[in-house]
Amino acid sequence: MLIVLAVLMGLSTHMVVNCGDEDDPDICAAVIGFSPLRGSLIAFAYEGRGRIALRHGDWQRAIADFDEAIHLNPNRAALYRDRALARRQNGDLELAIEDYDEAIAHDPKLAAPYHQRGLALAATGDLDRAILSYNTAVRLDPSDAQARLDRGLAFLARGQADDARADFEAALALPPGKDARTREAARAKLAELASAEAAPAPRR
Repeated sequence: MLIVLAVLMGLSTHMVVNCGDEDDPDICAAVIGFSPLRGSLIAFAYEGRGRIALRHGDWQRAIADFDEAIHLNPNRAALYRDRALARRQNGDLELAIEDYDEAIAHDPKLAAPYHQRGLALAATGDLDRAILSYNTAVRLDPSDAQARLDRGLAFLARGQADDARADFEAALALPPGKDARTREAARAKLAELASAEAAPAPRR
């Protein structure tokens, strides 16, 4: 009997932790409604349903589920990062920045939240803080071509063409991987800079 109970508990735990891997929110909802597990572990079911909502662009549903998950397990950095993404996509930039700050406070060695916080800050027009955030992302993950491209775009928006060019060139110099679009964007920006420099100055 003890062995059977242990197996059942194991299956229930596995379902709770991994229900978001399936693209069916009803599985997570069933876990939330009927699982005997409570406390921080059930937060995985809310997290899973929230990730499904994220994949389908249902930002409000995602935010609500991540709210519940964070209430149950407030020390998990990934929950703040996922809610920040949902909030950023929903246009709630200031709240997204707060969540990225929380994610960083819980796991300061991960590059992604710094990069994503930079995107949110840039979207608010705060280019100075965005560049500082990108700086940390690039330092933690020098191989992230997208972070270099995004920092280059922030430099360009701030009128620092030389710094922007350095980032675009660095993005192109990285080994090719899954970031083909990033490399093409960096190449296009370098071409724009070259074209602007080659254009004759307007006559007075």
